[in-house]
Amino acid sequence: MITENKQTRVATLREELKAQIEGGQFGVGDRLPSEARLTEEFSVSRTVVREAIAALRADGLVEPRQGSGVYVLEPKPQAETPFTSVDMGRLSSVIELLEVRTAVEVESAGLAAQRCSPSEEEDIIECLKEVTRLNSAQQSSSDADFALHQAIARATHNPRFVEFLGILGPSAIPRRALNGSKNRPYPQSYVDCINAEHDEIVTAILNRDEDGARAAMRSHLKDSQQRYRSLLRGQPES
Repeated sequence: MITENKQTRVATLREELKAQIEGGQFGVGDRLPSEARLTEEFSVSRTVVREAIAALRADGLVEPRQGSGVYVLEPKPQAETPFTSVDMGRLSSVIELLEVRTAVEVESAGLAAQRCSPSEEEDIIECLKEVTRLNSAQQSSSDADFALHQAIARATHNPRFVEFLGILGPSAIPRRALNGSKNRPYPQSYVDCINAEHDEIVTAILNRDEDGARAAMRSHLKDSQQRYRSLLRGQPES
């Protein structure tokens, strides 16, 4: 017998029925047990049954038919996960992704400057120190770079910014894909430039300078776009 609160009972019944459908207990075109039968079998109210069926309908798994019952539908093909088609080995794809990141992360930096807590400031500083250390040592800094951008996203106190970066994953930092197996050192001018750009972003956030943080993030991502456009045109990286 299900004894949790109503919303938990709805979720539990939904998952039970979904598992039965996906497990083949009910095939496409089959009718689910009646409302009364489900009420008795799962020891829940009719309201819980109706809400669970409504949730399954929203999932595209069933279709209630007036005066007939609830029937299992043909599963719909899953939508493609966002950004899975991005080929990070192509400079054009890298530039496209940087443009999208600019649209999102500029505001992320501004909100971080407005909202970050002392512990989040500490996290951002530690991430900055690590990415700077790795860059200066000519070691792979992609993961540390991504961690810095994640720390800034968390400091917005808006989980959607974190989710956005989570969808992109570490490949959001294009150096990982484009440097790949070359394992060659970057020019010192490039290292100094990247470190200075990160420092400007973090300094503005710590100073609670919303406009400055947005401007620094915009400049960092715009400059990154320009660097990859130069590579696309066959010009040396600088």
